[in-house]
Amino acid sequence: MKSFKPLLFLFLSLINFVHAQKINVYNRPLQSERSRKYDAIHYRIKLRFDEEKKTFWGENTITLSPFKDGFKTCVLDAETFTVNSVVNENFLPLKFEQEDHKLIVHLSKSYNYEDTITFTVSYVSENVQGDPKKFGMSENYAIGLSFVDESPANPRLIQALSFPVGARFWFPCYDHPNDKATQETIITVKSQYKALSNGKLISVTEDVKNKTKTFHWSQELPHPTYLSVLVAGPYEVIKDSLGSLPINYWVYKKDVKDAKRSFHKTPKIIEFFNKEFGFEYPWAKYDQITIPGIGGGAECTSATLLGQGTIHDEKAEQDFPSHWLVAHEAAHQWWGDLVTLRDWGHTWINESFATYSDYLFAKYDMGEEEGEVYLLNKKNQYLHEAHTRYMRPIVFHRWNYPNENFDSHTYPKGAVVLHMMRWILGEKPFLKTLSHFLKKHAFKPADTNDFLTAVKEATGQNLDWFFDQWLYKPGHPLFEVSYSWDKSTKKLKLKIVQTQDTSKLVPIFKTPIVIGIITQDENKSEKIWLEDKEEVFEFECIQKPLLVRFDKGNYLLKEWTFNKSLDELIYQVNHDDVTGRMWAATELIKYDNPTVIESLSETAKNDQFWAVRRSAVETLGKIHNKEYITLLKEICEERNSKVRISALKALGGYQDTDLIEFFKDRFEKDDSYLAQAEALKALGEYQNKSLIPFFKEALKMSSPRNVIKRAAEWSLKQIREE
Repeated sequence: MKSFKPLLFLFLSLINFVHAQKINVYNRPLQSERSRKYDAIHYRIKLRFDEEKKTFWGENTITLSPFKDGFKTCVLDAETFTVNSVVNENFLPLKFEQEDHKLIVHLSKSYNYEDTITFTVSYVSENVQGDPKKFGMSENYAIGLSFVDESPANPRLIQALSFPVGARFWFPCYDHPNDKATQETIITVKSQYKALSNGKLISVTEDVKNKTKTFHWSQELPHPTYLSVLVAGPYEVIKDSLGSLPINYWVYKKDVKDAKRSFHKTPKIIEFFNKEFGFEYPWAKYDQITIPGIGGGAECTSATLLGQGTIHDEKAEQDFPSHWLVAHEAAHQWWGDLVTLRDWGHTWINESFATYSDYLFAKYDMGEEEGEVYLLNKKNQYLHEAHTRYMRPIVFHRWNYPNENFDSHTYPKGAVVLHMMRWILGEKPFLKTLSHFLKKHAFKPADTNDFLTAVKEATGQNLDWFFDQWLYKPGHPLFEVSYSWDKSTKKLKLKIVQTQDTSKLVPIFKTPIVIGIITQDENKSEKIWLEDKEEVFEFECIQKPLLVRFDKGNYLLKEWTFNKSLDELIYQVNHDDVTGRMWAATELIKYDNPTVIESLSETAKNDQFWAVRRSAVETLGKIHNKEYITLLKEICEERNSKVRISALKALGGYQDTDLIEFFKDRFEKDDSYLAQAEALKALGEYQNKSLIPFFKEALKMSSPRNVIKRAAEWSLKQIREE
């Protein structure tokens, strides 16, 4: 599930302080995996609709097997719809009661363990919609089956959202992820519609008299109910493939011309994951379909629901590419769909792996340096949540609603933890573990201990210590690092202190780390192990170091302080890897020196990688000297939109009236929606009433996520408040 929008890149100041916890997650109720009295084997769901009355009629034939002898009563999850009848396999009526949240069926006789039972439930839902807020979801999230009215953005649609407990709103079932069943979905809709569901399309039959079509889909391999999907509407289907695997993109007619921009990398993504995971794509086909009401995506077995904002024009590609989202959701076909979390406390099995997978594809597709910044972004997303909301273990069994566990601990933190695990295990053992785990638990639910066991079985390595501190305990290490070099002994002494607050279950971390040492004649790496709160290490070092690099390779999820001389920072900003150069550019603000300005200016203009140029621009903006206005104006026309945005933001802090026309010009000429929005916000800082007509014109512009409209509204608000 990927229903939230990613944070824009935030390079946090890595400082040592006690985290302010604004939410006490330990006050949430303790949950546990649900017990089952039967094994659901197959659902055969038939649905027809009256869109005008927002009513649907359903029939679900359920096949199951008891887990005990003397099984006489079957309880199913059921919400909002009204059951009209229940009949057994011989079409004889069965007694039933419908209570809040459940349907109780009294069987015609007593069954024993592993018997097979089949009965059919007929039901109707008359203009009833599930309340998403009762399940911790956004009020815009149409949980269960809903009828979507036509709007300027979308046609009229029928859609069913089953995550996390939405399946029970459109068919009676056992609705918890620790059970998997095969499924048929038979959907009758008006003849101009196409209908999508899980699995492969068995048949399409047309009723000319009633002007309807019936689509029969069959999910022939078992999956959990929360991955069930139904969408119907006047879609255009763009066909693609990877060898014999059908890949289709379902989009609104108006979006056909732009659809391939979002989806064209899908075959490449699946081919990459086939190799990376050591397990061929397991389903009959892969569809992606756009719908309203969600901001990102929601995986379903053999299909993915994507927010309609995924489709964008050419101008938006530089700021709002879809490939990361397409990769994330495609990865769920293995992580979540093939192997499914046993209960919601193990959300990382779905989301950490999918988030790590979209990083892996980004690195594969765009190169090592883009991947490096991509992973750094994920670290900072987690750190933002740790600083502003809470810290919790990744494996966590306290929640009011399952969706509360789908946060920046589950998504980015878990992804970074997997990256550390890969480094510690080694490349081949890690990939061997993934393949072994997927093969062992294919089409089954699994939990964290199953993955830990898979590591041991595939590699022989015991990572109990790693899982204990990174998955079962909260937090991350905070380091104070310092070093001294003794010219007489030719020794470098490195001191490392872990300063995190351990009073709230955060451990002192055991971890390997690589120290890089560069001198005039030598560039070497020293791998050491940290285990204690305070440790000192000595290294042979013949010459005075030009650079001492803490965590060379950038593997650890950490915060740190490492005070360095001006000379070392300037060397680092020119010679280190991308992450190190970015860090050095931010650290240079500590020195008020002409050499610093020269170095930052040179980096902002000429570093080969955009993220380093941006860090230098951000630091120049914080120095806030009018002498740099000319340079920042030049950078506002550089090739990368992210760097231009930072330069515009830096200039906006000056509130120099001579820049008003410059910002207006940049708004008119820049080819980035986000840069245009930043120019508007810079103008809003002036609180100048003469700019009101300018902002009102900007309000009329369409843009992805309404970024320009929201910037114009913010700017108008500044004037009204003044």
